[in-house]
Amino acid sequence: MNSYFEEVQALLTIVGEQEKQSIKESVKHISKAVMLDGIIHLFGSGHSHILTEEVFYRAGGLAAIRPIFVEDLMLFKGASRSSQLERQNDLSEKFMHDEDIRPGDVCIVISSSGVNPVPIDVAIIAKEKGAFVIGLTSPEYAKSCSSRHKQKNYLHDVVDLVIDNHIAKGDTLLKSNNIPFGSGSTVVGAVLLNMVFTQVIQTIIESGETPPVFLSSNIEGADEHNQKIIAKYKTRIPQL
Repeated sequence: MNSYFEEVQALLTIVGEQEKQSIKESVKHISKAVMLDGIIHLFGSGHSHILTEEVFYRAGGLAAIRPIFVEDLMLFKGASRSSQLERQNDLSEKFMHDEDIRPGDVCIVISSSGVNPVPIDVAIIAKEKGAFVIGLTSPEYAKSCSSRHKQKNYLHDVVDLVIDNHIAKGDTLLKSNNIPFGSGSTVVGAVLLNMVFTQVIQTIIESGETPPVFLSSNIEGADEHNQKIIAKYKTRIPQL
């Protein structure tokens, strides 16, 4: 009955132990960017897009977060269609050209397989724009598949830093009668991102500065607090 829970627990233990250094490095770069008024951009397509919304405009969350929303790559515009579009080389250039990514920013690109051209090219273009680029991906998964990128790159090849979510090929944690099932990438990805951003907040506090953190709109004084933060970031994060 608790097989899925146990598998997630085991995977989170592995991630927590083996990704300490990557998380530490991510926290260092993101904390620096936020304290210098930079922006943290996140991109994912398909189900990876869910993680960009998980940490955006979140009660208790960092405010300097800007998701890169591309509706055609989201599930509600057609699930199988989004998968096909993610495989298109050069598609990223069409929407990344006008993305307001600047030197000093950080960009986190999320793709467990790391084999499809769109997230790979998002990472490449973000780096060309001057951002420090972090890949939330699984090199193990990538190495079990052929890259669909025109230059045969994988996501972990083109980023500045990898946070390995340790997801196996197929993104399943369970198997019965030769049927693999039970995805783990969203659960593990959400934990990893929240680990990073909560440590960023703590780092900024320990530096003597006040981190830009949203409050729940259901508590007294939150609207005024949040509006001040939105006013600061609205130009660079128009989704606010």
